[in-house]
Parts: sequence; C-alpha cells; structure tokens
Amino acid sequence: KPAGMAVHPSQGNHGNTLANGLADYFRKKQEAFVFRAVNRLDKDTSGLLLVAKNGLSSSLLSGQVERREICREYLAAVCGKTDACGTVSVPIGRKEGSAIQRIPDPDHGEAAATRYERLLYNKNTDLSLLRLRLETGRTHQIRVHMSWQGHPLFNDERYGGDRILKGTTFSKYKQFIENCFAVMPRHALHAQSLGFVHPMTHEAVYFESELPDDFRALLEKWDTYAAASKESDNG
Repeated sequence: KPAGMAVHPSQGNHGNTLANGLADYFRKKQEAFVFRAVNRLDKDTSGLLLVAKNGLSSSLLSGQVERREICREYLAAVCGKTDACGTVSVPIGRKEGSAIQRIPDPDHGEAAATRYERLLYNKNTDLSLLRLRLETGRTHQIRVHMSWQGHPLFNDERYGGDRILKGTTFSKYKQFIENCFAVMPRHALHAQSLGFVHPMTHEAVYFESELPDDFRALLEKWDTYAAASKESDNG
C-alpha cells in the first residue's frame, strides 16, 4: 500500500482506498469479493498488509494474529538516539474526546508490545533508523510506543515528531530538518516484511516490500548531511 491511501472508506476518505481498488479489480475479473483485511496500516504508512479472499481464510489468518503467529516487521525513522534494542510493553487506549488519537494507558488500555532494534544512528543528524516487530496490533501502536519512549517517528505530526527537537539555534541543522520534512511529508514508517502460514496450503510464506522513494530520499539526505558534517569537523 502506498502512503496517502486509506485501507478502507471512512470519514474524509471515500474514494482512494485499498478496499475500493480491490473491489474494482475483482469486479473487472467478474469475481465476487468482500474486503476482509487481516491487519491494517495507517493512511500515511506504506508497505505490506494482508487481505483474505474468503471467509475461511480470513478466520484462519485472524487466528494466527491472535496467537501472534504472523510476523510483521517495520522500518521507522525516529528522533534522537534510542537504545540498541528493546521491547516497549505499555497498554494503549483511546484518548478521551478523540476518535483517532491513542495514548499510553496502563490502567485501562489494551496490552501492546513492540520490539525494536536500532540499525543506525548518527550524532550529527540525531536521528535513528529502527527495525520494529509487532507482538500485538493496536491502532497507532508503533507511533504511540516510540513517542512514549521519547523518540517520536520523524515528521509524525500527531505524536510530536514534526518538531525540530535539537539544534534549533543552528541554522544549518534547522535547514537540514526542514529539507527532510519536504522529502518525507508524512510519518516515516514502512511495513517492510510480512510472514505467515498460508491458510490453504499450510506453507510458510514470507514477503518483503522495498522502501518507497520518499523514505529513500530521507536516508540519502541523512548520509549527505552526515558526510558534510564530518568534513567540517575535520577542518
């Protein structure tokens, strides 16, 4: 799924959705189709998700989700330097008065666990690239958990990643971040891989999705800025 496309119609998203696209695809094939999403992605999250073609497959795959047998891994760019690896286990609940936003809610929220591993960090950019694995599938789980850790997703306006958190007095760094915002005009999250047992053949299957162009452009800007900063440090 590309960034900017909602999974299914909702308030403010009626036409350009994955569900509409699949319905049209099967209509042209003259095949009956009911949209059955096994998991979902936020509108501005790119990458892989799983849709079942019939009720039986949907039930069997949903069982795998409940037993935590489906492997879902993401790549995310976050603000600051995280630990090398870790697990965030904080229940998540709905923010009072909001139909969309979620918050850490240890007392009343649903159990949620996210594993992460830091793939790279550069002190000049003060940004980290993470690989994350979902143990549960709560709404906005990665975004809420990383924000709660003090490392919101880059350019995540809902959870605090759209602010320059370091070096605001340094015009060069400020310009670098603003340039990154321009090439990555959404929260930096991509569903990279998906593994599960096929409900009919019982074979273990695994899929990967390449980083989209905006995420690649963001990482290229990191490299360029880090290289220029290193040359400056070396005189």
